[in-house]
Amino acid sequence: MDRRTRWHLAQDVAVAALVAALGLAEVWVPFESVQGTGSPVLSSVAIVICAVLLAVRRVAPLALVGVPLTWVACFIGTAGDTQVLFFGSFLPVALALYTGARHGSARTSAIVCGSIFATVILADLFVPELQGPSEVFFHWGVLITIFLVGIGMRVSERRAADAAVRAIAAESDAREAALRAVAEERARIARELHDILGHSVSVMVVQAGAAAEVVDVDAAAARRALEAIRTTGTDALAEVRRVVELLREDDHDALSPQPGVARIPELIEQARGTGLVVDFRADDTSDLSAGRQLAVYRVVQEALTNVRRHARAASASVAIDRSSDRVEITVTDDGDVAAPARPAGHGLLGMRERVALYGGTIEAGPGPSGWRVRASLPTEAGS
Repeated sequence: MDRRTRWHLAQDVAVAALVAALGLAEVWVPFESVQGTGSPVLSSVAIVICAVLLAVRRVAPLALVGVPLTWVACFIGTAGDTQVLFFGSFLPVALALYTGARHGSARTSAIVCGSIFATVILADLFVPELQGPSEVFFHWGVLITIFLVGIGMRVSERRAADAAVRAIAAESDAREAALRAVAEERARIARELHDILGHSVSVMVVQAGAAAEVVDVDAAAARRALEAIRTTGTDALAEVRRVVELLREDDHDALSPQPGVARIPELIEQARGTGLVVDFRADDTSDLSAGRQLAVYRVVQEALTNVRRHARAASASVAIDRSSDRVEITVTDDGDVAAPARPAGHGLLGMRERVALYGGTIEAGPGPSGWRVRASLPTEAGS
């Protein structure tokens, strides 16, 4: 029995004890609500039995069938001369009816509620105290109301549970989609860095061959080749350290380098070709490492793609600002920020993952006159 079940059982025992106390007080004080001349002892026994059954009403809902059967047995045992009680008989029956409608399976609910309604009909037919019009209207009105409230609570709880399950499933799907997007982007970054490293190694091989050819005849040329090998190797090792934690698929064998800042004007022209007016301004960033140039290129590429797909913009601006230790990339558009929110998609996740690889940051959201994407990443001197 888990903690929640124990708590429910404790609540039900307390309610059952209160019902038993009220019922016994009604019989033995007695209260004015007592009708009939039946045996107080037999009524007391029936009250105690009903209280025991009510104490397990949520642990074993089917046991509630015993509540109306107890009063049927009492009626038969006294040959119809029984006491009609409010707290001792009507209240336990009403509580059992609510529990049957509110809790348990559909089959259990049908059995419990059906047995209670059948018992009340039987009582109306054979107990004179219950046959007055006002009495019939009262107890059937109360019982039907309690039944409908129980059914309504059951339906509301089921709908709330279904909504919670759907919300959890949607959250789980969104989380899985985000993780997939990050994994795909990391694999893409790894493949691109694989290409950069492959290109660097090929340069080192060529320089090493050139140094071997001239080492005996031109020591200065050999030293220059060796220095180029050292510089290229240092950059390559830096890229390896950044990608060592990334999962990658080695399915990209070309050794040509990936695009850098020199190809950003091509992106600008492609955007202008779609009818978008693009203002482009860039400082010199050609001395950045190949990996950082690729990061800058991808940020501009993804930002312009989002402008064309989601912005409803007529113009955009791309600015690349270089300081001594950082590179700032800002892409803005004049799209309607009051329009439905632009989806994060894989593009923003990819940009964030790529910039974070170099210790940078990225922000995307409404700007002064539209939507703005701003990325900042350190240069080699600032990292």
